[in-house]
Amino acid sequence: MFRFTRPLLNAVRKPTTGLTGLKVHHDPLPELKKTYEATLQTLSAIPQSSVYRQGAEALTLHRLKAVEKANGDITALEKELDEGHVEESLEIAQDELSLAAKMLEWKAWEPLEEQPQPGQWQYFGKEATASTSS
Repeated sequence: MFRFTRPLLNAVRKPTTGLTGLKVHHDPLPELKKTYEATLQTLSAIPQSSVYRQGAEALTLHRLKAVEKANGDITALEKELDEGHVEESLEIAQDELSLAAKMLEWKAWEPLEEQPQPGQWQYFGKEATASTSS
């Protein structure tokens, strides 16, 4: 049986993220994968024509593929995602999942109940427009 000595165990584990309030996660990759999959599941309930769904789904799929490609290597994943520590990526993923649930609740893809007043969306002399095409 192989046993870690305390110095060896500390060398294997990351002792801290170095960021106040962000604790080291004991097993971040399965949690990250689960969160991305939950986000994709939530997004699937939003109509495909929604610009939010299209963008969030593409980004989440890209990140999920990066997790799978990393094959358990946290350092490689952190480099691929370029979001800092894997714990930060997990926090971002959880926030995106929360936002996707809110967007579903708000039905943000539906038309406005009341039409905006003329000039309401005009800022600094420019008319604001929304585009659904890529």
